[in-house]
Amino acid sequence: MGKLSRRDMLKAGGTLGAIGALSVATPAQARVWTWSPSGSVAGTGAGADPRWVWDEEADPLVASLIDRGAVPEVNRLLRTWTKNGQPLPAGLPADLRDFMERARQLPPWADRGKLATAVEFNDKRGIYLGVLYGFASGMMSTVIPKEARAVYYSKGGADMKDRISKTAKLGYDIGSRKAYDADGEMIVTCVKTRLVHAAVRHLLPKSPHWQRAADEEIPISQADMMVTWHSLPTTVMKNLTAWRVPIPAHESAAFLHSWQLAAHLLGIKNEYIPASWQEADSQARQVLDPVLAPTPEGVKLADILLNLGAAIDAGILSKRVLGAFTRFLLGDQIAGWLKISRYPFWDGILNTLWEPFIAVREGTLKTFPGTENVYWLFDELLRKIVLVYLSEARPISIEIPLTNNPDH
Repeated sequence: MGKLSRRDMLKAGGTLGAIGALSVATPAQARVWTWSPSGSVAGTGAGADPRWVWDEEADPLVASLIDRGAVPEVNRLLRTWTKNGQPLPAGLPADLRDFMERARQLPPWADRGKLATAVEFNDKRGIYLGVLYGFASGMMSTVIPKEARAVYYSKGGADMKDRISKTAKLGYDIGSRKAYDADGEMIVTCVKTRLVHAAVRHLLPKSPHWQRAADEEIPISQADMMVTWHSLPTTVMKNLTAWRVPIPAHESAAFLHSWQLAAHLLGIKNEYIPASWQEADSQARQVLDPVLAPTPEGVKLADILLNLGAAIDAGILSKRVLGAFTRFLLGDQIAGWLKISRYPFWDGILNTLWEPFIAVREGTLKTFPGTENVYWLFDELLRKIVLVYLSEARPISIEIPLTNNPDH
């Protein structure tokens, strides 16, 4: 059977289901989807393979906005929409306004009590979260092949500092005290990002560079979005657990809840959003772990990320130190894929002294077994990674693109 065209897929409503998916999948893609929607926040669902599901509401809408030349004016108007409770600006096309009014609503299962607890968790663990969002998740994205290619060949790949700013804004907004409140910005950020994803689905298949590199016809499926989602909260919690950071169960559940809402607002169907950490780990083993692999695009993106810190502090945040930290966080295999050298001094002290350093910071260990200088280095590393990667969440407008990467 030949490849389905983008038009054929969209005519099918964006969903082919498991049987149709397997009939057109390459051997490398032919993994049977087994995660049950009974483990989702919805508790039920069709069980369709998310690799063949996109965003049937946003995709045709944004494609229409692009094709009828409405995007420049829409972007101009939406620059003024910055707070969750703020009315949508006058002058938006009626179909876009109707969609955004629906898309900005929190689901019935949103729990304000858990969101209040999530604020407490973010206040206490903010510096760890900043490091893990900005660096661990950022570096992991470079070994998610579909994400690396989508970033590299879309408009965002032409200005990685700007792209990082927009990604960092998501981590910054979800960690803010008013994230989902009327005067917060998380809902706005998610809805605008959902529109951007729809635009990329329309534009990227027109890139000959992406077509040559990609093994898909439409980017950013529901599975792709869940892969990225797992590179954020699931990966963060995995590292916090590995560092033995003490986290009460109710705070852990609240942190997950804040990200479940983010998934919903980004356009991920409720039947794919894990209801618990146990279900999240189970799903990640199916959608995230098997897809991690090197790509030429990912290696180039990783090199850009590793060189960002030198502008702030060429010593603490040198490529050497950040490379060793990548190896420590993500392991030897991923470091090897990204062509990161071994740095015996930094590799050694991170493997030996990072866990005691965290224990002293958390008050579970009285005396740091290393020197004062090493403790200071670790403390500075935490602080300055947050400065580099989350300070990029400066005021910025997330806008619908009209082009792909002009350089590739």
